[in-house]
Amino acid sequence: MAQVKIKLVKSVIDRPERQKRTVKALGLGKIGSMTEKENTPQIAGMIAAVQHLVEVTEL
Repeated sequence: MAQVKIKLVKSVIDRPERQKRTVKALGLGKIGSMTEKENTPQIAGMIAAVQHLVEVTEL
């Protein structure tokens, strides 16, 4: 599987609790924080759920 770099670009303030938990589960905290994850179906689904808050690049 390929690696993806995920960066939080929008705030989770005033977002549903489910989206806040998803962002935290991806390993993101503050705006601008980044993490690298293996692109598994589970991670892809989490990214899809919060795609309006994150920026994703494939490595």
